[in-house]
Amino acid sequence: MRLDKWLWAARFYKTRALAVDAIASGRVHVNGERAKPAKTIKPGDEIFLRKPPYEFTFEVKGVAERRGPASEARLLYQESAQSSAARDKLALELRDLPPPLFKGRPSKKNRRDLERMLSRTFDDE
Repeated sequence: MRLDKWLWAARFYKTRALAVDAIASGRVHVNGERAKPAKTIKPGDEIFLRKPPYEFTFEVKGVAERRGPASEARLLYQESAQSSAARDKLALELRDLPPPLFKGRPSKKNRRDLERMLSRTFDDE
């Protein structure tokens, strides 16, 4: 089975086009080597996948001819213990970060408040 189809069927990406983009940008490695979207995947292959800020390392357990429910997709791979522990640790660190000052693009008021806050910070030095 093709790598891009497998990543889509295993529900790592919502569309095959997103999977192809990730593979082309070098975020996916198969058995330690950078892969192309048409790379053939078989059970036993080890895949390293980087979806910022998280990184996954897992072993292919099976292939699916179609994209099925998440419960079936979970049976296609097994994540390594180190990968799972590292993701959990990173999730805890990210949870402890302060919330963003504003969501999305700042409004005129947000921008002025931010500039006012920064000018006070740098004027004090």
